[in-house]
Amino acid sequence: MNYTVIGGGVGCARFVKGLREHVRRAGQGGRIDVVVNTADDWWVSGLRIAPDHDSLLYALAGVNDAERGWGRAGETERVSAELAVWGTAPDWFTLGDLDLGTHIARTAWLREGLSVSEVYRRLGARWDLGVTLHPATDSEIDTHVLLADRDPVHFQEWWVRHRAQLPATGFAQRGIERAAISPGARDAVARADVVLIAPSNPVVSVGPVLAVPGMRQALAGTPAPVVGVSGIISGAVVRGMADACLAAIGVETSAEAVARHYGARSAGGLLDGWLVDESDGDAVAPLRDEGIAARAVPLWMRDPDTSARLAQDALELASTLR
Repeated sequence: MNYTVIGGGVGCARFVKGLREHVRRAGQGGRIDVVVNTADDWWVSGLRIAPDHDSLLYALAGVNDAERGWGRAGETERVSAELAVWGTAPDWFTLGDLDLGTHIARTAWLREGLSVSEVYRRLGARWDLGVTLHPATDSEIDTHVLLADRDPVHFQEWWVRHRAQLPATGFAQRGIERAAISPGARDAVARADVVLIAPSNPVVSVGPVLAVPGMRQALAGTPAPVVGVSGIISGAVVRGMADACLAAIGVETSAEAVARHYGARSAGGLLDGWLVDESDGDAVAPLRDEGIAARAVPLWMRDPDTSARLAQDALELASTLR
C-alpha cells in the first residue's frame, strides 16, 4: 500500500507518526509519503527556515522537543542570542543552536543550486524516518498576511510575534502563480492508494499546498480515496491559532465548516471522506448529504496507541470508499 499525507506542522507530525506506527503494527508493509507545506518558510539572518518541514523531520526522527512543541530536544540558544544582539535576527523568533545547524546545512545546499526536493532528501537521510518527505513545490511561495489597517507582513511575524492578534483579511503566497508541483509530490499523489489530509491548519498549512499549480488537478485525477482528519474538536482548535486564520477567510471554527471549506470531491472539491471527533457527531449526517462520507471517531492523539488508532480509522474509512 502507498499512503500519501498532505499537511505540515505539529498536527501533521503526530498524525504521520501514528500512521507509521499503525503500518508497523499491522505488519503489512507500505510506503508513506508526506507532501509538506513550504509556504511558511522564510529567510532569517541569511538562512532559509522551514518550520513545517522541520517539525515533521524532528518528530519522525525522535529528536523533537515534545514539551515546547517545536525545535530540537536539549537545545541551547547562544547563537540566537548573539544574532539578536547584532540585529540580524528578530528577538521574537528564537532559533536553537542544533536547529541552526539544520538551517545552515539547508541554506548551503540551496546556495549550491540544489532543489528544495534534494535538500529534503539529504536532511531526511540522516535518520531512519520510515517516511519520505516531499516539498509541495520547489519554488519559494512565502505566505504574507493581508491586514485590515496596515501593510501585509510575513506570516511568521503575524503568527509568532503578534500571536495572530492583528486583524487579518486574508493570506497570499507570493510567487505561487509561477510555482509548480514538485516531482516528488506529483508522483506521491499519482501512486497513492490512499490520500490523507492531516489535521493541520486548513488555511496556512493545507491551503497553500492545494494552491500550488497542478496540485488540485493531481488530486482530482487520482483514483485513490481522499480522506481528511479534522483539526477542530468541539468548536476549538486542537493546537495553535487556526481559529484566527479561519476567521480571516470567513470560515467558522468547526469540524463541519472546515469540511465544507475543503468541499466534496464529487462536487469539484477535495474530500471523499472526513473524520470528526465523537463530540462532533452531529456533523456526520449533514456532510454525508453533501457528498462527504463523514465518520465520528476519537481524534485526540495522546500517545502512540491513540495516534495509531486514528490512522487506522482513517484507513478503514478510505477502504469503504475505493
